[in-house]
Amino acid sequence: MKSPRHIPILFGLFFTVFCLSVPAVATAEEQEAQQAVLVTGASSGIGRNIAEKLAANGYFVYAGARKDKDLAALDAIENIKAVRLDVTVQDQIDAAVELVRSEGRGLYGVVNNAGVGYSNTFEDTDASDIDFVFGVNVYGPFLVNKAFMPLLIESKGRTTTIGSIAGFLSGRQFGIYSMSKFAVEAYTEALAAEVAEAGVQVSVVEPGSYKSRIRETGVFRNLRKTADEPLSDEEKAQLDEARERNESLKEPDEVSDAVMHALFAPEPRLRYMVTPNKEQADITVRMAMRRAIQLNSDQPYSYDRDELAAMLDELLAE
Repeated sequence: MKSPRHIPILFGLFFTVFCLSVPAVATAEEQEAQQAVLVTGASSGIGRNIAEKLAANGYFVYAGARKDKDLAALDAIENIKAVRLDVTVQDQIDAAVELVRSEGRGLYGVVNNAGVGYSNTFEDTDASDIDFVFGVNVYGPFLVNKAFMPLLIESKGRTTTIGSIAGFLSGRQFGIYSMSKFAVEAYTEALAAEVAEAGVQVSVVEPGSYKSRIRETGVFRNLRKTADEPLSDEEKAQLDEARERNESLKEPDEVSDAVMHALFAPEPRLRYMVTPNKEQADITVRMAMRRAIQLNSDQPYSYDRDELAAMLDELLAE
């Protein structure tokens, strides 16, 4: 039998061995210090790029995805926890809120990235196609922000949505997609005004053409095909063209940089246009200015050129 004087020594040795053998668990204080951000549609493209950049910079990311293989791939990345999240399914949104609350980190930011593309004429578009596009691109951010807003108010956090320069541009066969992105612009302005007093800041990031699987999935959707269905030679050609077009584009690193600024800069902007070249920036700004000129033309309270220039100077000063 050990003497009483050996008991403290043995206990100390046992405690040391026990501590060395048990994996370190983050304390509540450590979890709170690591700001958490939810990114929807994080399985590929812009969403994956954003999630990886946030994680690499030390933030904790709740990465939303729908498929098992994508969830497993996201879970393998340090500082990322995959969350099964279809932004059109309220039960999954509610479950994501409960998960985030249960982990005790709180939530500082939301990045509404999940989105779908669509290209077709209005004549060949069914109402169900419009419902689908708006369900993801418009109702998705609305439902996610609404569900997570109490957490964002608690943290005085931020929410941003990935819009598009298509929120300013439209044209043949892209009307449905542009309609959804125009709606995101209006939603952003209204939400920003509504939650400002609660200390939540809102922004929209409007990318041009960057590398993303949205073109490939859009081809399948237009053909009414799933990834498992066989394609005709003509359909394969369409898909190959979309993939080749995508591979020629820039990685969306600049988009992720804009999201980082929107989330963490002391004075974030309401809008961030991010384009891979001057041409896309030029056409977008010109269209916004052309729309203002059209509004001003041939109406009882039109401004002349000097007055418009003075107004532009005033707005630039803001």
